[in-house]
Amino acid sequence: MRERMWELKQRAEDPGTLELYIYGDVEGDSYDWRRDEIIRSETSANAFRETLASYPDVHQIDLYINSYGGSVFEGTAIYNQLKRHPARKTVYVDGFACSIASVIAMAGDTVVMPRNALMMVHNMSMGVWGNAAELRKAADDLDVINQAGRAAYLEKAGDKLSEEMIAQMEDDETWLTAQQCIQYGLADQYAEQDADMSRAREVLQKANLSLEQRIAVHKSLAAQLRQLTAPAAQPQTPPPAPQPHVKNSVLALFQNF
Repeated sequence: MRERMWELKQRAEDPGTLELYIYGDVEGDSYDWRRDEIIRSETSANAFRETLASYPDVHQIDLYINSYGGSVFEGTAIYNQLKRHPARKTVYVDGFACSIASVIAMAGDTVVMPRNALMMVHNMSMGVWGNAAELRKAADDLDVINQAGRAAYLEKAGDKLSEEMIAQMEDDETWLTAQQCIQYGLADQYAEQDADMSRAREVLQKANLSLEQRIAVHKSLAAQLRQLTAPAAQPQTPPPAPQPHVKNSVLALFQNF
């Protein structure tokens, strides 16, 4: 188990390549009032910016993600930092890329997903306290934040995904398989090996899924495990992809389970 949720290191055999891991929550810095000090988060945009600036000459960044998401503000900044960096970026989804972690994944020039990996997109949320004007402003701010996230998906997907489609996916809090991500242009290719899903339960618990969604995702993982152990079969025509307007599209994938 990693001691840090991020790790940024140079490969010994190729000092021009950086490996970056997001294995856990994306979190900003916090403040300890008792000690009167700032607690630095290794998953904050500040920490990412400072570390990335230490390697200005790299030509390749390999980013490995297994995260249910976290702070939309930190994640959006991280996405933009990656997009600005001149290095070529390859993103590997090592299990889950949910919520803002899926937005960060869109910074990859190439996004690679094992066949049993999952991505989740939904509307962003935030906690707010204040008077009526402040609450209305918070709602307006969320509209802008959602629009920024959609722009990241659309830039990656190109003509494979429309703004109306991704907006509906977000409204439905949609779970996407690797096959769907490739279909919609959110990923580019399958990984050579399947992801280690032994800790999938922890990620799903943190994702705060409804009972219906938990059942659907667990069915998906169980079906994929059976597929891995089944004898090789003759190639078959793949089933039609679910339409993004279907409510709870992950469950729709397994209507005939």
